[in-house]
Amino acid sequence: MQKSLLAGAVVALAVATAAPAFATNPPGTASSGSADFAKADQTFKVEPLAVCNVNPEAAGTITGSSPAVSKSGLKIGETSSTCTTEVVNPDEFTTKTKSVATGKAFELSALVGKNGPRLKIGEWKINCDATETGTSAGWELKGMSGWTGLPQNIPSGYVHEIKSSAGVVLAKAKFTDTVFPVPNDGSIAMTLLKITFEQASGYTGSITVGTTACSPTP
Repeated sequence: MQKSLLAGAVVALAVATAAPAFATNPPGTASSGSADFAKADQTFKVEPLAVCNVNPEAAGTITGSSPAVSKSGLKIGETSSTCTTEVVNPDEFTTKTKSVATGKAFELSALVGKNGPRLKIGEWKINCDATETGTSAGWELKGMSGWTGLPQNIPSGYVHEIKSSAGVVLAKAKFTDTVFPVPNDGSIAMTLLKITFEQASGYTGSITVGTTACSPTP
């Protein structure tokens, strides 16, 4: 199965009593992904890739980047991120922020030995935008293959079972997991994709593709 483009967005509006300075989420952050999984006596760990963090005190762009990753059963191409603060009205000291992480050439072959699929993602992108009045998180997935049965329109928090050719569940993939703080302060956090291995796979742990979070600006 090959899908050319999947995309979506979620919006969080700041409530009237929200105080952005005390927001649960950071001003803005983005990462292209990470991994922490193991098999028998082997452990595979990938620290968060291409991390950037918004500087709410000064206008400008902060960048992050990571080289390609190649582990046994997992490959990820080069990744990058940008976290930008822009002054909207200098007289009123209002700003907006944008945190973006991108990646390419994701390939998970760890499940092939259990007659599972070779999972690929050609490109992905996740972003979090913030203004005085609220935040929004968006995402894109391109060039996917191996994801048999994945719907064309992925709802927030959708869980996809990754099965072997015999129908055994080897892992579960949770798409666009979005978290709103309680009480609501207008901030938002999103994980684009988290793959968690099941016992039948022979692996433990998980792999994350794309994370972001942001809070309403001062």
